[in-house]
Amino acid sequence: MKARFSTALAFLLFVSTPIMADDIGQLPLSATFVMSGGYWESGPEGVPGAETEVAAGERGYYKLVAIRQADRTARIHLQMIASGEQGLRLVESVELEEFTAIKPYVTGIRPESMSGVAGTPGFFATVYLKTAPDTDRVEEWTVLIDELGDIRVERASN
Repeated sequence: MKARFSTALAFLLFVSTPIMADDIGQLPLSATFVMSGGYWESGPEGVPGAETEVAAGERGYYKLVAIRQADRTARIHLQMIASGEQGLRLVESVELEEFTAIKPYVTGIRPESMSGVAGTPGFFATVYLKTAPDTDRVEEWTVLIDELGDIRVERASN
């Protein structure tokens, strides 16, 4: 348990620190996919449910990160990043248990659109994964955060 906490703490310290060109060597080799997108903004009460205090009117974006494990499966973390005058700050980081439960072999993560910031708050990404390393069948799962901050993780219903 202690090793897992140390690894998680090192990861959180890494993602909460801006990477300069000289620091790219510090990117964890286990981070196989990193995708940021969408946006959030706090209301007068801050951000409901956030573990870290968020000021009224603060804005930021979301980041989805796949971290490869020793058994080649991945753990997927969703993060809220605040972006303000003082720079970037990690607001919250959670492991998405829906993925942990199925022990996925992640083959890719894509945003909903490549056109830039959406017109309304929220986040949408598709995670491509296999549930066994030797299968050719790739499943699509969606991660959706609505304008109220509610998170849904589900198998895509194309």
